[in-house]
Amino acid sequence: MSFANQKLSVKEKIGYALGDLSANLIFQTLMTFLAFFYTDVYKIPAATAASIIFIGGFFGAFFNVIMGVIADRTNTRWGKFRPWILWTAVPFGVISMLAFSTPDFSDNGKVIYALTTYFLLVIIYSASNLPYSALSGVLTGDMKERNSLSSYRFVAVMVAQFIIQVLLLPLVLILGNGDKAVGFKSTMTIFAVVGVIFLLITFFTTKERVVPKPEQVGSIKEDLWDLLKNKPWVAMLLLTIFIFITLALKGGAYIYYFKDYLSEPSLALFLENIGFNGFIDGLNRMLTGMGLTEFQWPEDAPTSAFSLFNAGGIIFMIVGIMFSKPLADKFGKRDVFGAGLFLSTVFLLVFYFYPPESIGLVFITQILHGFFYGITIPLLWAMIADVADYSEWKNNRRATAIIFSAMIFGLKVGLSIGGALVGGILAVYGYDVDLTAQNAETIHGIKLAVSIYPGVIFLLGVACLFFYGINKEMESQIEQDLIQRRSIES
Repeated sequence: MSFANQKLSVKEKIGYALGDLSANLIFQTLMTFLAFFYTDVYKIPAATAASIIFIGGFFGAFFNVIMGVIADRTNTRWGKFRPWILWTAVPFGVISMLAFSTPDFSDNGKVIYALTTYFLLVIIYSASNLPYSALSGVLTGDMKERNSLSSYRFVAVMVAQFIIQVLLLPLVLILGNGDKAVGFKSTMTIFAVVGVIFLLITFFTTKERVVPKPEQVGSIKEDLWDLLKNKPWVAMLLLTIFIFITLALKGGAYIYYFKDYLSEPSLALFLENIGFNGFIDGLNRMLTGMGLTEFQWPEDAPTSAFSLFNAGGIIFMIVGIMFSKPLADKFGKRDVFGAGLFLSTVFLLVFYFYPPESIGLVFITQILHGFFYGITIPLLWAMIADVADYSEWKNNRRATAIIFSAMIFGLKVGLSIGGALVGGILAVYGYDVDLTAQNAETIHGIKLAVSIYPGVIFLLGVACLFFYGINKEMESQIEQDLIQRRSIES
């Protein structure tokens, strides 16, 4: 196995990170707004929307495992994983646009169209994002460099998350001139074009360095058997499922929490008291004074406050990410991840107990939740890359893509379950899009969906880490043993 224990350039780290920014312009939209888009924009019933997200997501999850087997056995002059980023860039952009379009079909036609485009989107997402994720495990074998690469990558993820959760609704209103269907299509068109460009940059700025020799590539049966014996892999698979159930569930339910639970007068007063309305007014005076068009921030208090709420959480997630690498280098990824996830869960649970008027507490809690969760964000994928090293260390065979494919399988399963739970919980608790005010049972379900339900699932994720045996000492041992083994082989 050819291997160089070398530093990655800033250019390569940024180039790699742009690939995740591209993917997350779509992924974050799916996670945060897909249920809302289906129910409130395309007018698909909540239960039907839940079924589409669940079925389509599981289909994509199983395809992801197939994609891992294919990627590990891809051999080109560009490497195993980079060519897939090139091949899928344009199709990913086109299908993303189609998935958020609203053709005027019958009720059954809408369901068929939504299911078809969602199926296609999760397939092409797997074909692009699985090789992209696996690429992080072969750019370098230096675990500290992987920590650094993950930090770059997830700052880019947070930028995408900020754009989606803070600016998407304003963009939808601006580009659609108040028509959300037109606005979603126009906004996703812009995201698709930018995303294609960023994926191409990733392809041209990265290089695969950890390359297994042909005799070290096992059969599919051997790869799968290695996975089943790999306890850290099993722990990470379950952890990934639980995390993405939580992210999709709370992310998709927050908009209903603001729209249907929190007091609209209290939200309006909060925005006025913190000077936000004055800031927007001043910004628009400046823009019109320069002869430009006004910035059309949402005028209704719930939508405006929801975007600001997301902004606060994302900004402090980025702050948390900055603490991730030094803490992981000192204490090990596993222990830092567990502590950060537990503390973020504590602040998630308390959303249930706030009355509708406690707007300041809701925002402060989101900031604290975002900070502690931010510490964990870069570590998940760095730990999965470590699991690939652990497998090579134990079995003397490297199957990077199938390990990452199993984790992205967990991601898709979690996303499917979490996204479906949003629609399912709304349906069970009697959500009616045509009502001006939801009934008490529905409000109770919305509160549970942003706090207790996702909080319990996060705690299950914390429990998984007790079975992940790669602590700081083992990280160092694996790295040194593989360096020695690879130097002898080369």
